[in-house]
Amino acid sequence: MYVDAALTRATAATLHRDPTFTATTQGATYAQPLYLDDASSGRDLILVATEENRVYALDATTGAPVWSRQLAAPVPLSALPCGNIDPLGITGTPVIDPASRTVFLDAMTAPDARHLVFALSVDDGATRPGYPVDVAAALARRGRAFDSAVQNQRGALALVAGTVYVPYGGHFGDCGNYHGWVVGIPVADPGAVRAWRTKARGGGVWAPGGVASDGTSLFVTTGNTFGAARWGGGESIIRLRPRLVFGARRADHFTPPDWRALDANDVDLGGTAPILFDLPGAHPSALVVALGKNGKAYLANRTKLGGVRRAPASATVASGAIITGAAAYTTPTATYVVFKGAGARCPGRAGDLTAIRIGAASPPTIATAWCATQHGTGSPMVTTLDGHAEAIVWSVGAEGDGRLHGFDGDTGELVFAGDGADDVMGPIARFATPIAAKGRVFVAGMSAVYAFKPQ
Repeated sequence: MYVDAALTRATAATLHRDPTFTATTQGATYAQPLYLDDASSGRDLILVATEENRVYALDATTGAPVWSRQLAAPVPLSALPCGNIDPLGITGTPVIDPASRTVFLDAMTAPDARHLVFALSVDDGATRPGYPVDVAAALARRGRAFDSAVQNQRGALALVAGTVYVPYGGHFGDCGNYHGWVVGIPVADPGAVRAWRTKARGGGVWAPGGVASDGTSLFVTTGNTFGAARWGGGESIIRLRPRLVFGARRADHFTPPDWRALDANDVDLGGTAPILFDLPGAHPSALVVALGKNGKAYLANRTKLGGVRRAPASATVASGAIITGAAAYTTPTATYVVFKGAGARCPGRAGDLTAIRIGAASPPTIATAWCATQHGTGSPMVTTLDGHAEAIVWSVGAEGDGRLHGFDGDTGELVFAGDGADDVMGPIARFATPIAAKGRVFVAGMSAVYAFKPQ
């Protein structure tokens, strides 16, 4: 959710592709682009990472390259035991530390399919001392086995209290002895790597949104486990302390009682990262939402997740699998969570973009607020003028119409159709999420970056 006073609903209706912004990239882009408001240099940057292991810093006004680097050769799909991205390089969304002017990312590198975590200067792309960190080698020094070839890095990285957290799951096809991992690398001491992983095989932390945090704890969702007679960390919301301590206490995980059936039917919670928000007047009021491939929304108390038990509130909110990056926002009317998915119990028209309303009750309630059509597989983001007013939900018709769409956050009514002759974009990867900054919306495609601005 972005605060941008320039993106009113009236100005959003006049949005169009910015013809003065031109940026081409090499390699498919699955990661969300990042924006650096660079007051120190006077030039704002767009940072983009691709599956060719190329990183670009682009002038945010013109799209002209400021610097670019290929960190290493990516891994061809033929060299992996399974998967569906070819080649495989940088997939998860990087994270910027503006204080040290550093961007952190994970790259899958050839020839031996290693996961290397890089720290690059945002000024020139130079590698910071102590990096890259070879994840498998660093964990081996601590007596822990991490099989890089069967681990994929799909989820967004997070930076909390001076530590970079990197989530890992498996490849498409669930091959090999992979686990769900969260690896922590202290920015100032990259050799002091620590990690948590699921006990059971599987349980990947693979959602595009990656690691969420309330500033104190880390939260992830996990996927299917395989052959687990007892719960081993899958099908859950997991809360981790900053040192990646997890004691398997009931307060530190929420797991639906039917987790074995979720495992068996491949309808896990892991396709969408946990969404954290506070809802004054509700009991509990510190909340976390998980969205499952079974079409359900689970609402839990994030201070006491409850263990293996029924959620304080749950509802079927989609007629099919939910795999997306979701967003939460609050307007003067209500608090919403919006996601890509065919809505269930839509109050009016049906659609492939769904917003649910979370009611302030004891326990909180879940109801479908509106459904709309985004014409593709993109993940939504939200803009407001001040954190609440004039909420607009933005999404991209990835793998569909290739256009940017904007919807009224309270009603789902179309605000911007993206139907101008020059507004169509080239191919865009599934689950792609746009960003907003200084009155413009940016989208990273498979070979280009696009900017939209009001008239």
